[in-house]
Amino acid sequence: MNATSSTHHRALRCTAAAVASVLLLACASTPPPTASLQLAQQAIATAEQNEAGRYAPGELADARNQLASAETAVTENKMITAKQLAEESAAAAEFASAKAADAKANAINDEMKRSTATLIQEMQRNAGAQQ
Repeated sequence: MNATSSTHHRALRCTAAAVASVLLLACASTPPPTASLQLAQQAIATAEQNEAGRYAPGELADARNQLASAETAVTENKMITAKQLAEESAAAAEFASAKAADAKANAINDEMKRSTATLIQEMQRNAGAQQ
């Protein structure tokens, strides 16, 4: 090996070490995703108020599990993963809320159809009795 090659390798090692140090500092300095975690907690609370536990229990359970995983990632100092999991939790909770709202609307629609059918039958009976 000549002097130029040795100097070149040394420069590459120094550059690689510098890049690794910057990446390590960037990862270590990533703050906890507090806003994402709070958003997920609020979305779960809203889903619970919307009776997602009754109408969308699987989706609500997914949201809770993802939030728990996000909180674990924070304790393990995996902030990027924690943020992603918190965002997925919020999305799952919002889906649970939407599914619950859809189920309630369908139940109301079905009840209105039954009521309308009953009224029609009653009107037909009354019309037959008057003839």
